[in-house]
This record gives sequence, C-alpha cells and structure tokens, in this order.
Amino acid sequence: MPYCPECGGEMQYIIATKHYVCKSCGLSVTRQELMELREKLRPSIEVEDEREKRRKEYLKWWFSKKK
Repeated sequence: MPYCPECGGEMQYIIATKHYVCKSCGLSVTRQELMELREKLRPSIEVEDEREKRRKEYLKWWFSKKK
C-alpha cells in the first residue's frame, strides 16, 4: 500500500476516479503525480544523508587530531 508523500498516511486507490486518496489528509493524486511527488522528495533525503556523512567524517577527523 502506498503512503502519502505529504503526511505519511495510507493512500487508497479509487477505481472510479483512478486517483490515490490519502486517508489522513485527503491528498488526491494520480499514479503519475504520486511518482513525481516521491521523486521530488527523494533528492532532499539524499542531501540530508550526505550532510550527515560529512559531519561524521569531520568529527572523526577533529577528534583524531585531539589525541
């Protein structure tokens, strides 16, 4: 079951309208729109992961110089 890109709630597929509708916030999107929204959100997650990785590397370097 897909999850809402806006709130994380469960999405329900409505056959009559061919849309996914969020049970929590009411977001209504087509399959294509849902995939596009997820793609837009994905790079921001990767950027955060990269920042966290660089922060950990810096701290490791910093503490290694203090010994």
